[in-house]
Amino acid sequence: MATTTNVLPMEPQAKEEKMTRELGSLLSGVEKRCLVWLAERMPRRINSDHLTVTGLIAMAGAGLFFWLGSWEPWALVGVVLCLAVNWFGDSLDGTLARVRQQQRPKYGYYVDHIVDVFGTFFLLAGLGLSSFMSVPVAAALMVAYFMVASEIYLAAYAVGTFKIDFLRLGPTELRILLAIGTLNLIRDPYVTVAGTRLLLFDLGGAVAVVGLAAALLVTVFRNTRTLYRREPLR
Repeated sequence: MATTTNVLPMEPQAKEEKMTRELGSLLSGVEKRCLVWLAERMPRRINSDHLTVTGLIAMAGAGLFFWLGSWEPWALVGVVLCLAVNWFGDSLDGTLARVRQQQRPKYGYYVDHIVDVFGTFFLLAGLGLSSFMSVPVAAALMVAYFMVASEIYLAAYAVGTFKIDFLRLGPTELRILLAIGTLNLIRDPYVTVAGTRLLLFDLGGAVAVVGLAAALLVTVFRNTRTLYRREPLR
């Protein structure tokens, strides 16, 4: 879900401190133009809250279709459709608020990220309950995601920078990768690596956990160093 503003006031007693949103993912330029085009043509009866709820329901639907895919592989097409709907609602809500000059910085920031938390839980819970990812891998991925998310939200307050991409991969790029992997599950949910047959999403999940852990450690070190330099011991 896109935040509803690029700059967020942090505290009433520190009005000069603002948060800068950074997004340098591969598709960010094209995506921004597309979202503005859609927002300008959105019916007035639709507001950003409607889009936020749509994105959350779609993510819950993706988790449900993963679970149903254990019995009917073609249900996985529903996952891809839900990911597309989630992108529409999750990415467009903030743009719509900005285009209409209806920003609600604190409300948008809070709702934006609490919805992301619930949406990710629904998605990974559905994967863990399916036959496409083992429960330990799904649990590890969920823990890694929530640790990274916690660091991002803390850094937004303490450092003043909200960065939501890593190695030029943002939420949109991750949705596309997940959709491609999901379609591959219809053909074969397994992959052979070094003579060992593994679940494709177990392998992908393990790689994601390692990547998230590495990103977390690098970001924690960088932000701690930045804050230490801003507030050195006297």
